[in-house]
Amino acid sequence: MARTIAKDHDQKREQILKTAAKVFADQGFDRASMTLLARECGISKANIYHYYDSKDAILYDILETYLRELRDRICNVDMNGLTPEQKLRKAVHEILFAYQGADDEHRVQISGMSALTEEQQKLLRGYQLEMVNFVRDILKELSPDAFDNAKDKLRGATMSIFGMLNWYYMWNTGAGSKAREDYADLVSTLTVHGVQNL
Repeated sequence: MARTIAKDHDQKREQILKTAAKVFADQGFDRASMTLLARECGISKANIYHYYDSKDAILYDILETYLRELRDRICNVDMNGLTPEQKLRKAVHEILFAYQGADDEHRVQISGMSALTEEQQKLLRGYQLEMVNFVRDILKELSPDAFDNAKDKLRGATMSIFGMLNWYYMWNTGAGSKAREDYADLVSTLTVHGVQNL
């Protein structure tokens, strides 16, 4: 007879992923063990194996969930009726706020993705690429003359936006909403004026 799924299965799974992200971020994926993960989650080792058969599976689920939800949030922002500049400002704002509260997941993404299989990494990089392309297309719309037949310049400008946002994210993790809004405005203004003078 098949084992039934507990009513709080999804809630416990989310708790495991959140706790494991912190452990992987603090200890490093290689140094973390299933025993340590179970202890930090406050459950037995047998119980954690009920949800995941390995720490590799946990790592993948952390990153797949994080990047998929990040992609969905950013790429599904309603841009109807907005000018290209308004689209850029809204996208930058959304990215910076989507990062809020995901410090551990972001650190694990940077340090742990190489531990996954090539197939898994390809899927995750696909999520990242969709977000990059979303911002890239806004930049093309914002300044078509600057980027016409200039793919390298467009890629550089796009990745510079993510570079600025990731810098803020890594060094100002506890920043509140007002500080994030102010920095999103700064990045947007620098970008708008910058691409207009390329």
